[in-house]
Amino acid sequence: MTVLEKQLVLEKISVPGYHKVIRARDPGSGLDAIIAIHDVRLSSVGLGGTRIHPYASFDEALRDVLRLSRGMTYKAVASQSPWAGAKSVIIADPKKGKTEALLYAFAEAVNSLKGEYICAEDSGCTPQDIATVAEKTPYAVGLPNEKSSGNPSPFTAWGVFRGIQAVMFQLFGNDSVEGRTIALQGLGSVGARLAEMLFWHGANLIVTDAHMDKAEGIAKQFNAKLVTPDAIYEQPCDVFSPCALGAIINPQTIERLRCRAIAGAANNQLLTDSDGEELRRLGILYAPDFVINSGGLINVTEETVEGGYNPQAARNKIDKIYDQLRLIFEIAQKNESSTLKAVMQLIDYRLQHGIGKRQEPIYMHHAGIKY
Repeated sequence: MTVLEKQLVLEKISVPGYHKVIRARDPGSGLDAIIAIHDVRLSSVGLGGTRIHPYASFDEALRDVLRLSRGMTYKAVASQSPWAGAKSVIIADPKKGKTEALLYAFAEAVNSLKGEYICAEDSGCTPQDIATVAEKTPYAVGLPNEKSSGNPSPFTAWGVFRGIQAVMFQLFGNDSVEGRTIALQGLGSVGARLAEMLFWHGANLIVTDAHMDKAEGIAKQFNAKLVTPDAIYEQPCDVFSPCALGAIINPQTIERLRCRAIAGAANNQLLTDSDGEELRRLGILYAPDFVINSGGLINVTEETVEGGYNPQAARNKIDKIYDQLRLIFEIAQKNESSTLKAVMQLIDYRLQHGIGKRQEPIYMHHAGIKY
């Protein structure tokens, strides 16, 4: 163990297949966090969001951050964003456990890695929270200031919308969502924006959220069918779009699905890889989550390039999610495999051959740092 700033305690956790896993604790602020950096073959620097969640145990938090950081490797490689896969979690209730002292202590933990990890917003962690973290560390992106990209949620939602269009083309031969039925699970910052995009493009919506008052308001706004969180799985629809927590596609839910495709913003949607095979067996098209939801990563990556952030450049790169999914669907169809297997073959090939390896320095314009 290493003691920093008198109170911050860092503990290295050995996990096979991961470059670095650090537990950070600070008794004074109550911080208990984990930073995980997964695969560094394409970059020595990992970028990924900070999730703040009241995990029931440390082991649960560790499992989540390992899954999430591995997913970030896949997301970075699939979107050709030159980063190591990384993620962090803070064990706390985001509604009442976030304090300035806790966020400052987390910033010290990020600083201790000397640029190996760059944090961003995630579930339970707002852009303003990251701005607080950035007061004590330069290694943060997605900040609400003129040199940063701000909240990535609109860009993530746009990428998911483009992904749904690719699904439409695969299913129906054209990419219009007009008249198609989309069942949205989760109406947070991404899901709510996605609902709006789908509505204005003519889709029929079915919506739910853990906070039913929020779902009720969005259902009224977009003339959507409102259902309970449990009932969403059984709704007849063209696309089931998970936009909340992960592992919701599993043996128990798959048998209840009445959709033709799954395409949503949530991370780690499949409980296990075998669930991807089961979806193929049932004829349900799956848009791999780490491809379709990579818009946020693509967006914050643009803020670290030499010329500085340009939202138009970010949007244009996110548009390519459509082409990437079309390619994955084509590979899967040609090889008679699941879309998950197809994209993993593509990712393994790129990692083994160094395709997309970082060539340019990283610019943290808000802090005046290049490295």
